Amino acid sequence: MSQEREPLPTAIDTATPSVARMYDFLLGGKDNYAVDREASEELLKVVPSTKELAVNNRRFLQRVVGVLAQEYGIRQFLDHGSGLPTQDNVHQVAQRIDPASRVVYVDNDPIVLAHGRALLEENENTAVIQADFRDTEGIFGHPEVERLIDFSEPVAALFVSVMHCITDEDDPAGLVRRVADRLAPGSFLVVCQLVSEDKSVRDFVTEFMDASTQGNWGRVRQEHDVADFLDGLQILEPGLVEVSTWRPDTDLAPRQATQEWIEFGGVGRKA
Repeated sequence: MSQEREPLPTAIDTATPSVARMYDFLLGGKDNYAVDREASEELLKVVPSTKELAVNNRRFLQRVVGVLAQEYGIRQFLDHGSGLPTQDNVHQVAQRIDPASRVVYVDNDPIVLAHGRALLEENENTAVIQADFRDTEGIFGHPEVERLIDFSEPVAALFVSVMHCITDEDDPAGLVRRVADRLAPGSFLVVCQLVSEDKSVRDFVTEFMDASTQGNWGRVRQEHDVADFLDGLQILEPGLVEVSTWRPDTDLAPRQATQEWIEFGGVGRKA
């Protein structure tokens, strides 16, 4: 049975900042509200490289999907905590390589469900479901996941820039292991999250985001925490790194003027 959790929201809350909508704003999107922009601007006062970080994180996701589809033949993607649709989404990258590629997006924010379904209504190989990405049982048993994903074949499970949204009590490393245990050999786990080696930055951002989102936040962690998430998996080159340096295809990526925090992670393969 699925783990008991708070009911998922059905209405869009325009009074409380949403992580998905703040990320959309930082990427230059338009699917956000004044409350999201205000929270983002306050965040930028302390961590001013956050816009560049968000863009580089998105480009990392696009490169990872392209590499896994092109070089490793992955045709199934399960995107946990996918956020709002933007340019070059996972299904667009994967389906350019093979139109038969199948993608399921998972997010708990009702605005993601609304925008995602509108985008994908004519794409039978792609779906978006509203679910808590910690709810592995519920996700794997969802009718759309069962329709699109064949777990006897390799799958890429994506946890891109979402692990900082859950607390240590949620056992993020255990979450990744639970998903990995359900996947066929040759599958991949993609994990990255916000990290800082500066305790004052970690404490400020964690406290600010937890208060702003009314508890929909975990914490900024350290690099060794991310390594623990992928323990036991074969880590693809170049290892666990600041994400703009993971197999870059251009030297034109936005540069972070400061390194008060970074997006850190990589790709693990299940033997």
